[in-house]
Amino acid sequence: MLHQTIQMKAKITYFLLMLMLSLKFYAQHEETEYSDEPFEPKTFSSTRIICGHSVETLPARTMEFRIEHRFGDMFGTNGGVQNMFGFDNLADIRIALEYGITNDLMIGFGRAKGTGSPYRSLLDGFVKYRILKQGKKSPMSLTGIAGSTFTYMTASSDISQVNHFPKVSHRFAYFTQLNIARRFGDRLSVAIMPTLVHSNYVAANDQNDLFSVGAAARFKLTGSFALIAEYYHPFASKGLRPNDVYKKSIGIALEWYTFGHSFTINLTNAQGIGETQFIPYTTSDWLKGQFRLGFCVGRKFTFENE
Repeated sequence: MLHQTIQMKAKITYFLLMLMLSLKFYAQHEETEYSDEPFEPKTFSSTRIICGHSVETLPARTMEFRIEHRFGDMFGTNGGVQNMFGFDNLADIRIALEYGITNDLMIGFGRAKGTGSPYRSLLDGFVKYRILKQGKKSPMSLTGIAGSTFTYMTASSDISQVNHFPKVSHRFAYFTQLNIARRFGDRLSVAIMPTLVHSNYVAANDQNDLFSVGAAARFKLTGSFALIAEYYHPFASKGLRPNDVYKKSIGIALEWYTFGHSFTINLTNAQGIGETQFIPYTTSDWLKGQFRLGFCVGRKFTFENE
């Protein structure tokens, strides 16, 4: 009992420290959401929306350190007051470094704990290129993203399990996405994200290639705050991926954006972090209280030319 209490206090302290850190940066700086090109506003203020990527890329010679964190279910069988509404449990956490090579090209590498359903110990990498930018020459922004994950978890001895991994190649999964977005006026941005996820090794009732379409909207409240909503709809082949097991990822968030720093508090039923995890492996149901509090902290560092 004492150990559980200490664990709970440590997690709450960690969350509050992240919040205090964002307050500190907010007090120091404030940044407009407009780019360095005249009359061409950013569509989203961060390279991420909630779970998935946004259309934005990091500026050239800018590195971002990111921490993404998801707690356990707030309600339902595994939530409630006995588990401090999810604070006692950790669904997933990802720590990453991402870098803007040019204003339109960025790369990123990270490591996630993994949910254990089915994978843990995940390494990920991606490359992202902005093809079009909304402005006088284009009515919308368009970005292409491709990425991969590799799990180095200990393989299961049960040959019927998807994490048995008969071959090393079975530990890989991939995704590719076209992110199409448009900003309407000063406050509203919308995005459509057709995405293909390929897993090298799947269960008998699953499929290797899973196509999904994501949709997102951002409504700017003030110069530093915005409300965000995100939804991903996978399209499964007939007879595979039963609806009573696999769910659609849905999230809402409050975004707080300042110079060099972004902080997002979200509620989502997705447990895993990254497209190869939350698109094919979301199994939590909003209607059963199986959604969780999460947050993301990003800190940018710019390397100026000498």
